[in-house]
Order: sequence, then structure tokens, then C-alpha cells
Amino acid sequence: MSLLAIVGRPNVGKSTLFNRLVGMRQAIVDETAGVTRDRHYGKCEWCGTEFSVVDTGGYTSNSDDVFEEEIRKQIMLAVEEASVVLFMVEAGTGITDYDEEIADILRRSGKPVILAVNKVDTGDKMYDSYQFYSLGLGDVWSISSANGSGTGDLLDEIVRQLPADDPDKDEHPELPHFTIVGKPNVGKSSLTNALLGKERNIVTPVAGTTRDSIATLYNKFGHEFMLVDTAGMRKKTKVHEDLEFYSVMRSIRAIEHSDVCILMVDAQTGIESQDMSIFNLIQRNRKGCVVVVNKWDTIEKDSNTMKEYTAAIKERLAPFNDLPIIFTSVINKQRIMDVLNAAAHVYENYSRKISTSKLNEIMLQEIDNYPPPAWKGKYIKIKYATQLPTRFPSFAFFCNLPQYIRDPYRRFIENRLRENFDLTGCPVQVFFRQK
Repeated sequence: MSLLAIVGRPNVGKSTLFNRLVGMRQAIVDETAGVTRDRHYGKCEWCGTEFSVVDTGGYTSNSDDVFEEEIRKQIMLAVEEASVVLFMVEAGTGITDYDEEIADILRRSGKPVILAVNKVDTGDKMYDSYQFYSLGLGDVWSISSANGSGTGDLLDEIVRQLPADDPDKDEHPELPHFTIVGKPNVGKSSLTNALLGKERNIVTPVAGTTRDSIATLYNKFGHEFMLVDTAGMRKKTKVHEDLEFYSVMRSIRAIEHSDVCILMVDAQTGIESQDMSIFNLIQRNRKGCVVVVNKWDTIEKDSNTMKEYTAAIKERLAPFNDLPIIFTSVINKQRIMDVLNAAAHVYENYSRKISTSKLNEIMLQEIDNYPPPAWKGKYIKIKYATQLPTRFPSFAFFCNLPQYIRDPYRRFIENRLRENFDLTGCPVQVFFRQK
């Protein structure tokens, strides 16, 4: 997926525009507290084109006194990572030294740059935007991120400049992608090395050793897939360096491009809020999931420890707790093949296509046994079901009064689908539509 980076000096309205772009659809934004710094990463869709947006604002060490070196470092990182750069300036202030400094970096970068002049709220302020042609970055787009004027034309231009081919596409698009995610130091790189049987990634006790998402082809023991090791995603309060912010960005993009995510959890700490943030990110991106509890050798156990631990994890992950949970010790190479087998099984479920005749035969019988409750004296009749052509399992049920079907019944249908068609570890979406 292409990435748009919004750059500019502080207080030109980057975050306002960012919120407007990602607010068009519910994306990975505010709720993902902890995975990146709040509200600084999201997705935007315009005219059928979807792209990621990152707001680089607020990443200077001291917003009252912004050093040129700090701006330069941040812009360079954004430019290096982005497909298109949106450079924001402000009409009322005119061209400042910082604007010229940033424009200079962008001109040398060779990346497509779109220059947006913000705070053009009225027609007479339009004249203030013409001075920005002197920055030498081509056309100027006058917008108001506060009231939205001009943003439609700006988005048309962004979509036009986005690369037609996905920069993240790899040479094996036909193979399943399994991405290992989790907090720093839970053993992600160690698991990758253990599976590959060689020291592919550097492993140290220092959190944050892995900076990049590293993809490797795995072809052993009857399995063939791309295995991706990601940087650890830590709480926003701990993300100090700009470099680390972009490591987290790459990890998020690795999740976007994966089919199944292997979420690693430390057995000593259990599932913490940071693990929940990563799990929510996997859910919102509609990816398959396997939970791996690592460092199981460090826990004192009795005959019920594993059962109690599994129950505690499922309770924490509810309502989406129909997923495999595997207890491993990567250092001792204990049960690491179970991780692969579980991920392969989840991928099989994730890509399963169910024939319409079989779906109707089983699900209409389930619905007859437990029909949707009447609402305001009206009876809901579900006539027909079909699977939708999406990457993950999603189903449409056609009925006479879809607006009267409530969430508990939707969950009932989802649970029956999971039981009857083995959809363990997969997200399942159920839609009710007018017949």
C-alpha cells in the first residue's frame, strides 16, 4: 500500500488535515493508542484508491524551539519512507526560513511533492498562496483543512501521483505471508532464526535491535510461505527516536501486507495493554491470528497451568477468541513447529471459499432452529446467504428487514459459521442486506 507523508513546520494544520483524511472511513487511528503515537497513522480512501497516511507533526524534540537539524532528520526519514510527500505551508504567515529549508530537502529528494497552502478560508486569501510558487515545487493547492475547502481537488492530485504499482509488493505475491509481531524482546527474531535454522536476524537482549521488517522465503517440511520478522511495537511514551517511529511504521505496514499474524507474548508478563493494541491492529486489518506464548520454560507449572493460562488469554481477547494459542520456548526449540502448523491451518481457513449451496443448506437450517427475534411486532425472514469475494471470510445474508437485526444475533450467526466451517483464527464479517 502506498504511503503519503504530511510534512511541514509546526502549527500549519498538518494534524487537522490528517484527521480529515483518515476520518473519511474508520481507520487505524485514534483507538490504536500505543502502537504508534496516537492519531499519527491512518488509512484514507478516495475514489476507490486506498493509501496510508502518516503525520510527521509533533515529532520535534521541543516544539517551542525547533532546531533545523531536528526538522531535517525528521523530514529525511519521512521522505525516504513515503511514496508521495505532501508539504504543508500556511497562507497568512508566508514563506519562513523553515519552509525554505524543508523545500530544499524535498527538491533534492526526487520524490513526488505536492505543495498545499493551508488556511485559505476565504476567497481574498487566495492571493496569499501565489507567493509559494517561488519555492520551486510546482503547482500550489490552496486548501482549508479546518472547513475542507479545496481538499477534494488535493486528494485527486494525491491519487494521481501515487505509484500505480505497490512499492511493498514482493517477488512472491502468490505465497502466504506470515508476519511475526509483538512487543520488543519477546523473541520474534529468535523464533525466525529457529524456524529458518540459521542466524538470519541479529538477536541481543537490547530491545529494539530489529529496525526493519525482514522477509524471508521459507520452504521446508511441506510448508512454503514468506516469513516476516518485524520491529517490536512499544508504547507511545517509549518511542523516543524518529528512527524507531519509522520502524513501528514499517511493522504496521508489514501487518497490512500479511495474511496471518503470529502475535508473540511473553509468558512472564502475560497479555498486557501493548499486546492488546497490536491485537486490535491485527483485527482492524482483518488478518488471521495465532497467539504464541514464548518463554514458557521460565514458568513454574503444575498440571493445570496451561489450561488456566489459555482461559485467561481467551478472556482478555474476547469476543474474538476463537484462535490457536501455542506455548513455546524458542531457546529450547520447544513446539516451534506447532506454530507453523497452526499458522498454515489459519491461512487455509482464511482463504477458504464455501459453495453457496453448502452455505445455504447448513446456515438456513441453523436459522430455522433459532430465528432472529421479532422487533416491534415485525418478523424477520432470512431467505438466502452467500460468501462475498473478499480476502477474508465475509458473508451476506439476504432478508426482508435487515435494519432490525441486532448485534447478539449477528454474533450468533458468526459463531455458527465458525463452528460449521472451521474458521478458527480468522476474522469473520457478517452483513445483512435487503432481499
